[in-house]
Amino acid sequence: MPPTDTEPGSPTADPRVCEAPGVRFEKVVKRFGSTTVLRELDFTVAPGERVTLIGPSGSGKTTILRLLMTLERPDGGLIWVGDDTLWHMERGGGRVPANQKHLHEMRKRIGMVFQQFNLFPNMNVLRNLTEGPMRVLGLPKDEAVERARGLLDMVGLADRIDAHPSRLSGGQQQRVAIARALAMEPKVLLLDEVTSALDPELVVGVQDLLRDIARESDLTLLCVTHEMTFAKDISDRVMMFDQGQIVEEGPPEQIFGEPSEQRTRDFLQAVLAS
Repeated sequence: MPPTDTEPGSPTADPRVCEAPGVRFEKVVKRFGSTTVLRELDFTVAPGERVTLIGPSGSGKTTILRLLMTLERPDGGLIWVGDDTLWHMERGGGRVPANQKHLHEMRKRIGMVFQQFNLFPNMNVLRNLTEGPMRVLGLPKDEAVERARGLLDMVGLADRIDAHPSRLSGGQQQRVAIARALAMEPKVLLLDEVTSALDPELVVGVQDLLRDIARESDLTLLCVTHEMTFAKDISDRVMMFDQGQIVEEGPPEQIFGEPSEQRTRDFLQAVLAS
């Protein structure tokens, strides 16, 4: 008898597969004026998979994250989050451009940690974490506060709950930004060069925190970084981008140890030498 969905050995027994949506790009095109940044891009991130995008500046990596956050609109193709298209919705047996209600619902599935923190400067740490869950998710205040306190304890900032961002170091602000993204309980977490604005001595702490989150959660993770050691440690798969296309992809030990494409080898040599 074949295994049931809950028996060991079943391909759907892993809760990451059952609960966390994946991401899929189908022939996605993005242009800025006469410049094509993404060229009919196809790729899939499996539910619960941790994927890092590497490549030179201008290769389209951050544009991918901005499309998923609905900060940019694609010029062609489909983007899926789980079983639903992000920028389109079903109507009359076909797909039409998404309305604001559809986009609002889809945004609840996706969290992003930005390079420049993007905290609300007029709010203390607690309100930075509770504002979204209360306003967007409709979470009662006491539940939002309880969730926030737990996350601040996890990121080591329980004693800074009443501080405003201007009173925090860069590393502390980025930890708050990570906790704020997690407070929305997203299924997909996007990381955009999250340590590049930090002083070198603060980078390791933030990276260690993100490694712990990646190991202990069922989040589908899409990361853009120039920190190759971090990419190697956090990823199930690494994708090398250049000129809006995937040059090469594979497990980190292959990409960083024996890349098959000369463009990948040249890029890694330049980054690791800097």
